[in-house]
Amino acid sequence: MQQDILINWSPQETRVAIVENGAVQELHVERTLERGLVGNVYLGKVARVLPGMQSAFIDIGLERAAFLHVADVWHRQPEGEPPGFVRNSQPQVPIEKQVFEGQALMVQVIKDPIGTKGARLSTQISIAGRLLVFLPQDDHVGVSQKIPSDQRDALRSRLQGLVGAAGGGFILRTNGEDATDSELADDIAYLRKTWARIGDAAKRLPPTSLLHQDLNLLQRVLRDLVSEETQAIRLDSKEQFAMLQDFAREFMPSAAERLALYKGERPIFDLFSIDEEIAKALGKRVDLKSGGYLIVDQTEALTTVDVNTGGFVGARNFDDTIFKTNLEAAQAIARQLRLRNLGGIIIVDFIDMGREDHRDAVLAEFRKQLARDRVKTMAGGFSQLGLVEMTRKRTRESLAHMLCEPCECCQGKGTVKTARSVCYDILREILREARQFNPREYRIVASPKVVELFLDEESQHLAGLSDFIGKAISLQAESAMGQEQYDIVLL
Repeated sequence: MQQDILINWSPQETRVAIVENGAVQELHVERTLERGLVGNVYLGKVARVLPGMQSAFIDIGLERAAFLHVADVWHRQPEGEPPGFVRNSQPQVPIEKQVFEGQALMVQVIKDPIGTKGARLSTQISIAGRLLVFLPQDDHVGVSQKIPSDQRDALRSRLQGLVGAAGGGFILRTNGEDATDSELADDIAYLRKTWARIGDAAKRLPPTSLLHQDLNLLQRVLRDLVSEETQAIRLDSKEQFAMLQDFAREFMPSAAERLALYKGERPIFDLFSIDEEIAKALGKRVDLKSGGYLIVDQTEALTTVDVNTGGFVGARNFDDTIFKTNLEAAQAIARQLRLRNLGGIIIVDFIDMGREDHRDAVLAEFRKQLARDRVKTMAGGFSQLGLVEMTRKRTRESLAHMLCEPCECCQGKGTVKTARSVCYDILREILREARQFNPREYRIVASPKVVELFLDEESQHLAGLSDFIGKAISLQAESAMGQEQYDIVLL
């Protein structure tokens, strides 16, 4: 399998597309103004200690002072115990005995500033790698709780052997479960080098300085997305290309040789019609080459995928038509999950198949395609209702959540009331108000479509209500109003 990574950079936004065998498989977007502070390490300066709140305000060079609570002050645990802040058996040391005004303190942001609240800080530093999390102040070697318990001891022993005498605390992340020793060793080397740079910056720079920023999307491409199958990483910005080359030479030498500066006339995303793919990935319907199609519906709780034969009649009989549509759909669904970055519970409704061997073949193909996903997935078999239930780990916001917002007219429902339904809502509202108020006239301000219906098909009902309440009712069309919006003005 041939993989290319295309990077379209602009000062406001970085977009990354992973293309496998000529088809876009994944899209990653990062916007400059929306980058959070979580993970950033600062050399802070204690501005104020508040014993009554058991907290301190720390100046880290932002508009508002950040907030450090006593529970987030780190303490080394004896005898190689797992990292923690304060053990239950120990009394908590008051914050005024741990920090003082004017003190320089290395801190890490654990929660972004929200509204009038400053960022929340911790004095325990953790640096995330591709497969591991490094806790430089600890010596504990651990394994993610999400990895099955029967595998943890063996993985912990392997990791302890790789960490060696140099020490440091490491936690194996879920996606490091199947990593080779060389991949883990590379991650350990990268994390130790990063920590050395943070320590060096802390000695050189004055308080309120940024010591370490979590990697941007360009750098995370090299850390997380490059694999042995990657042929080339093409970037369309000369300045960013030079920066990425320096980063790759220092931390990921194997990826440096695959970097290439794109100098073509056409925009880099036009090469594989990526903007068209983004537009399609925001829609509900996905057309298959055979004539069938998928309907992808993303809700708050889960995502559903419905497979339909559409206009496909190419096979010799109906069973073969369904089988071939489902096989193609299995490949397309796995791709759409990656492309749209859908996570959580996913229900797939393949077209019902009468033959057991057809069901087994479709399920095998679906699992084979899912195995290519870098994000962890789990797929069950066909349920009694013919549905396939699966989960895909949520790693970041879905493409639709990142690029779109709920529609102002329907508030995200996907439908609006018909003009006639709104007309009847208005008539009921006027009747209610006529029992409470005694104006000279009622004026209906509504969308042009609703007003047009009142002037035409619903004119008799409007006139009947006017006679019943004994008041004049006038109409005013407002083009800025959505179909469900209206106002009743009492004159």
